[in-house]
Amino acid sequence: MTESKRKMSPIIKNILIFDIKLTENVVRFAEKFMPMKQLKMHYKELEISCRGILWISSLLACIWILNSKRLYQIQVNLLIGLLLDILVIALLKAVARRRRPSSQPDPFVIGSDKYSFPSGHASRAILIVYFFKYLWPVSEIYLVPLFAWVAAIALSGLLKRRHYILDVIAGLLVGYTEGLLMNFLYLKPETCLSFVSWITNKQVEKA
Repeated sequence: MTESKRKMSPIIKNILIFDIKLTENVVRFAEKFMPMKQLKMHYKELEISCRGILWISSLLACIWILNSKRLYQIQVNLLIGLLLDILVIALLKAVARRRRPSSQPDPFVIGSDKYSFPSGHASRAILIVYFFKYLWPVSEIYLVPLFAWVAAIALSGLLKRRHYILDVIAGLLVGYTEGLLMNFLYLKPETCLSFVSWITNKQVEKA
């Protein structure tokens, strides 16, 4: 019954088998040089730092609390990018339905997030870095820790056995593609003001 539902071409099957073996070898090699027991708490912190719900709720809170017209454009466009990422990743995971390397339960996992391909954390991290490098450029000083954060997010997903290498690579490619798409979807300041007026249910005067 299950076999008839999920037919897989030999090429894809061989790629997935190779990906599983390669990931296992890379993780075992990394474990020889990294004190996994001491770094577990940092892996969890990294995972939390890239959760979509945390970023979205923080952005909405900043829009409401800071109430700065100067920041509306970056806040609204980043919010749209994050919502786009959640939608795209959810759809891809629902189609691929690739099980995670580890079957350990995660209380925060809902819906299609129980699947591993592609990595939503990797896509979200690279999208955020793309945003602050190309769409709302920040100083190069801040880009160095941001890229280090992306690398740590990608690596922690592998070492925690939440993802395979192919999941992470696909996630990075998806996030970068979403960044390219945001070049065309990027809203003007006036549109962002109107959006903030709508979500806060109050009139925001244009500067």
